[in-house]
Amino acid sequence: MIIDAFITADPIAVPDIATPADGAVVRFDGVVRNHDGGRGGVELLTYTAHPSAQAEIERVAADVAGGYPDVRLWCAHRTGDLCVGELAFVVLAASAHRAHAFAAAAALADRVKAEVPIWKEQIFTDGHVNWVGLD
Repeated sequence: MIIDAFITADPIAVPDIATPADGAVVRFDGVVRNHDGGRGGVELLTYTAHPSAQAEIERVAADVAGGYPDVRLWCAHRTGDLCVGELAFVVLAASAHRAHAFAAAAALADRVKAEVPIWKEQIFTDGHVNWVGLD
């Protein structure tokens, strides 16, 4: 079951998705870090989403949910300018059992990153800029 799956320009407000039936709630936080690929000095990321990104994140979440019918899923991905330390991507998975929650959370995180058309521009303190996800 999908609780929600969306793209947002606003800071991510993470809900409490636990119910009395849940023995496990898994949370993945994708946080902007100050380095990439061995290079330090990242100071800002700008995430840009294709107009189809909302439909794609919903499709991916529905597909993952179909493989884990006993797990409830929620995810959100930011767009716009984000500073080091900010939440860029969050996945929540709740289930009666931890193995299912961990597996569903990992599957959803991996598939969103691989399939949803969102690109990030990294700006470094030395003025260098590079794009990730354009391939």
